[in-house]
Formats: sequence, C-alpha cells, structure tokens
Amino acid sequence: MTAGFALSAGAGGFSVRGVDRLKVILMGSGALACPLLEGILAAGRDDLVAVVTQPDRAGGRGLQCQSCVVKTLAQSRNLPVFTPENASDETFVAQLAALKPDVAVVACYGQFLKKNLLAVPRIGTINVHPSLLPKYRGASPLQWTLANGETETGVTVLHVTPKMDAGDVLAQEKYPIAPDDDYCSLEPKLAAKGAELLVRVLDDFRAGRTQGTPQDDAQATFARKLAKEDGIVDWSRPAEAIRNQLRGFAPWPGAYTFLPGGILLKLHAVRVEPGTAGAVPGTVLEAGGEGPLVATGNGALRLLQVQPAGKKSMSGAAFLCGHKLAGGARLG
Repeated sequence: MTAGFALSAGAGGFSVRGVDRLKVILMGSGALACPLLEGILAAGRDDLVAVVTQPDRAGGRGLQCQSCVVKTLAQSRNLPVFTPENASDETFVAQLAALKPDVAVVACYGQFLKKNLLAVPRIGTINVHPSLLPKYRGASPLQWTLANGETETGVTVLHVTPKMDAGDVLAQEKYPIAPDDDYCSLEPKLAAKGAELLVRVLDDFRAGRTQGTPQDDAQATFARKLAKEDGIVDWSRPAEAIRNQLRGFAPWPGAYTFLPGGILLKLHAVRVEPGTAGAVPGTVLEAGGEGPLVATGNGALRLLQVQPAGKKSMSGAAFLCGHKLAGGARLG
C-alpha cells in the first residue's frame, strides 16, 4: 500500500514527502533497461507493478517473432508485462492509470510518450539516459559519444517532459571512457551505473529530498537515430575518426566499405598506424601481415578483423589468404 504524499515544486524541480513504498512502472526494451529492473527488485523498497516493452518483432533467420530482452527478463521474474503498439493510446493509458502508479521509469523504450501518458504517474515520469545531459540528447547518445571520440560520458536521471531529454536533472554521474571501449563494452557499464542512480533517486523521492536542476538548453547537443548509411567508411577522414566510428556504431550499423568489384566488407577490428605521405585515401598500402593497411585522410588503418559479404568474420590475415587484394587497390 502506498502512503499519501505531498508534492512541492520550486525553481529547481519537485520533491515528495510521506511515501513509504512507491508503485513503479518500468518502460524499456533495450538491454540498458534490464539492470534497472533488477536494481528495483534487489533494493526491495518499492513495488514494480508493471513492465512495458515493445511488441514482439520478426527477426533472425526465418523472421520468427522474437521477444525483447526486457520482456524475457520480466517474465522470468513473474512481473506483469504490457506490449502496446502505441503506449499513448487512450485505452492503454487507462490500463496503466488503473494501477495507480507513483513513478514511471523510462529507459531505451523506443516510443515517444505523449502528455496523456506522462500525466498518469502521480509523482511523474523519469528517464535514465546514457549521457551527460544536456550533451547528446536523442535516440543514440552512447553511439555518437564514442563516434565523436569523447573520453568521458556518464548517466543522467531526469524528469520527463514533452520536450525530448530536456527535463530537470535529478541525478548525474560521470564515467570515463577507456581507449578500447566500444558500444558493446561501454553500454553494460553505464547500465549498471544507471541502476545505482535510479535506486538513489527513488530513495530520495521517498525521503522527500529530491530537487531537480534545470538544464542549460544553450549547451545541448543532439544524437540522432542511426541509419544504415552511417556505417559507410569515408576514407578521407582521419584514421582515428574511422576507428571511433567503428567503436560507436558496432554492432549496427557497424563500419563497412567496398572492395574492388563492389563487394561489401564489414570492419570488426582495426588499428591506427602511420600512413604514407601523399597516398590517396582508401588505397591499400600493404596487403600482408595481420591484414590490409589502408590509407586514410590522416594516417592509416590496419584491418585486423573483417567480414566479406556472405562470409563469416575472419582475421585480416585470413582474409588476405583467400582474397586477391594487391597493394595499390582502392577501397570504397
């Protein structure tokens, strides 16, 4: 049973007083949301009354329907799961309102939430966002953070408003990016940090000490949704920039180029090496050793792990054994 509570609003946001246990709804579909679910359950101080995820989608070989990771986890914990096509549909909003939630937590959900849905939780809706807001608002913050070569990121818990990722900050913590981090290695680290911050914010709600801090819109940057074309390698860019592209966009859309003859070649691992002065970007400088060495706009890239279209991933050396790629050939 949730005790009565009072809201107080100020210039910096809002606070809550007199809550013993919170009724929480979690809305998420990606892997980032899984540690949040586990964190709420492990803390044991609030009631997770529902989990809302995206509907099953066709995927994989045979295009069979597949459940998202959050749905699978929630069902294993015997939690009520909802999978609306449109979470802001009035019928579904009424279903959630019947649960009388205090807080909705959103993370990597994949749908825009309209005002009618945001009005359902009595305290409000909060978002766990993997960036140091107001930097990298939008759909793909971590991917663009890495692709832009940042050395620091973090996690922000914020109050959700109709304007994307622009609400008051409730908690924020910085996190260093290691030189060898890519999306697949960094996301779980930030998800774990996000779970810690979320539990802390929920504790603050119950204790009545939550006060949000407005963002500076003038400092905002945006991380748009990725497209397949973002994976195309532009060899005129510096070698380090292409490496960062691969770090940020793996596993999708990844980084890929084209061999002579138009065959697509995915890049899975590369190393920055010195280039050759005056070499045309995309030119194969060496076709031996650990893999092809390709000229860029500044420096060169050694292709250590690649995947030709229709083939399995292989080392750069193995690729050279099975493909005729001479020095002087052009990629792209």
